[in-house]
Amino acid sequence: LGIDYQSLQAINPAIILASISGFGQTGPYAKRPGFDQVAQGMGGLMSITGEPGQGPMRVGIPISDLCAGLFCAMGILVALLERETSGKGQWLHTSLLQAQVFMLDFQAARWLMKGEVPQQAGNNHPTTIPTGVFATRDGMINLAVAGESIWRRLCKALDAEEWITDPEFEVNARRSENRVKLNGLIEERLKQRDSAEWIEYLSEAGVPCGEINSIDKVFADPQVEHLGIAVEVDSDPFGPTRCVAQPMVLERTPSRIVRKAPALGEHTGEILGDLGFADEAIADLRARQVI
Repeated sequence: LGIDYQSLQAINPAIILASISGFGQTGPYAKRPGFDQVAQGMGGLMSITGEPGQGPMRVGIPISDLCAGLFCAMGILVALLERETSGKGQWLHTSLLQAQVFMLDFQAARWLMKGEVPQQAGNNHPTTIPTGVFATRDGMINLAVAGESIWRRLCKALDAEEWITDPEFEVNARRSENRVKLNGLIEERLKQRDSAEWIEYLSEAGVPCGEINSIDKVFADPQVEHLGIAVEVDSDPFGPTRCVAQPMVLERTPSRIVRKAPALGEHTGEILGDLGFADEAIADLRARQVI
């Protein structure tokens, strides 16, 4: 199409071109078609997601697609800043596979640094114990007990300070070895109260915890409402519609949605007109279904 970086650079040396592919611009898989779930599998995510022994499991969102887009945007910002110094543009590119492998985070480090092959751990955190899903009297909550100080806070909050000095639980490595027993003891305590009671009580005690919400409850959550994560916009053909807003707050230049998403081809005529096409030429393109 003549819009590769070399062609564009010849016209404008300051141009920045960003590309996202399935597996990279070069290499043995460069020409393979890419898809999010394929990248999740090849990038190791499915091997560490789900319950042990139940086979690989994809996560519930297109995480490889999303992260590749975010990393591409970050690359564009870096290239823009660098251009302020050099005056030159450049080609930057990422891929679903690169993004997914990068997002393995500490699970990748376990292999690269220690030779450990991470396995599925279900809702349990693979290395920080006790962290996971626990039943209460009326449902389930998440606990995230990372580090010895939070562990001691949990023991005190559950009126189980004897666990602090119990040889089976006194350090994280021992808690990992005895995870099943410890989780059972914790649930015995948690089943004495409802989820909402525990979340309030444990939060005040400095123990990280939280609800496990369905999507409707996410957007009914008072903190989500306070942050304005869902905003209303006008859209065709649906009228007033709620959409997810930007997930960051810029205090001086806050983001806002000022117009609806365009319909398919809505601005094609306007753009072609700006590029110098006459109305007759645009009408001819439409008649021939080129646009």
